[in-house]
Amino acid sequence: MAKRNVTVTMKADYEYEAVNPQGNKVQIDMYDPEKKQHQSPMDLVLSAVASCASVDAVLMMKKKRKQVEGFKVETEGDRNDGIPAFYKSIHMRFVLTSPDATEEEFAKVVKLSVDKYCSVSASLSAEISYSSEVIRP
Repeated sequence: MAKRNVTVTMKADYEYEAVNPQGNKVQIDMYDPEKKQHQSPMDLVLSAVASCASVDAVLMMKKKRKQVEGFKVETEGDRNDGIPAFYKSIHMRFVLTSPDATEEEFAKVVKLSVDKYCSVSASLSAEISYSSEVIRP
């Protein structure tokens, strides 16, 4: 069983810093949008699930010898109205820019990435959905 850990330290009332054992830092704040300088904890949940699924999706496309000229995941979460305001659902839209990838093969890769390989999506109770699109450069 692999254990992971981070230490979160308060910098100011609404500002925190998370550090892992290797010394990598993430700045976090809970300010209102007009004062926001860093992601909030809930933003980081969306970032974590999208980046987790992205790594495998890109690597699988490259393993299929497809050119990856661009890649992004647009992620949106629907939160509970009460407290805690957890994510009820999360939708990820995977967009690949490639001259030679097909919609069908990219859709299969995205499904595998999210449903089989992404530890973050497996850790969440939110309903996870996704779509994919291939754009020609």
